Amino acid sequence: MSDTSATGGHGGNGAVPGNGTAEAAAPAPNAVRRLDTPESRELAQLAAVFEDLQYVLRCCEHLVTALGSPDAGPVRVDTDTALVEALWTGALIGYARCFSGRTDLLSETDLTALDLEGDVVGFHNLLKKLRDHYASRHVNPRETFTIGVAQSNAGLPTGVAVVSAPQPSVDDTTVRQLGRIAYGLSGLIDARMQEAQQRVLAAAGEMAPAALSGLPLVQLSGDPAS
Repeated sequence: MSDTSATGGHGGNGAVPGNGTAEAAAPAPNAVRRLDTPESRELAQLAAVFEDLQYVLRCCEHLVTALGSPDAGPVRVDTDTALVEALWTGALIGYARCFSGRTDLLSETDLTALDLEGDVVGFHNLLKKLRDHYASRHVNPRETFTIGVAQSNAGLPTGVAVVSAPQPSVDDTTVRQLGRIAYGLSGLIDARMQEAQQRVLAAAGEMAPAALSGLPLVQLSGDPAS
């Protein structure tokens, strides 16, 4: 995800706009130098969280289409259950990653600040448990299995029965609630990115031109050399 505007920006997803008008009018830079400072590392982490939230939103959009009308029940008869599980698992993993303790960029306080209806924090905790369930390395998240032995009238075993019980699938209401939360958090992170960009630019402005020119070049998508 690269950006060639002189004032910064955060790539081309555009699902939650920032000050795009000013950025679009800025001239393309002659060169982009790799900056490794506390300010730039913070901005990189914010950009990664923002992209994860956009990914969650895209998964939710596809899920709403795949699940169909809420009136049709949890899953339509013609729904591709493998597709639904893949999208839902991806959405859960992407969402939980935004609250990683390693970056500490989002917290339950941010969820409360969204001012959404319902128990948002409780729903958030449920999503984390579902992430562990769907991304488990040890347990099948789709079905549970019970083994039985068929018995004749004489009491003798005559065969083995493998009985499966499907687990409930995700429903439209849950997907839409996750989408609302991801959208609200995207706006929050977008605003923080705008502020972080200014801090990065200020830090770069304190560097001598020769020192700035000595930093490694960043190859942008579309460059002939990339």
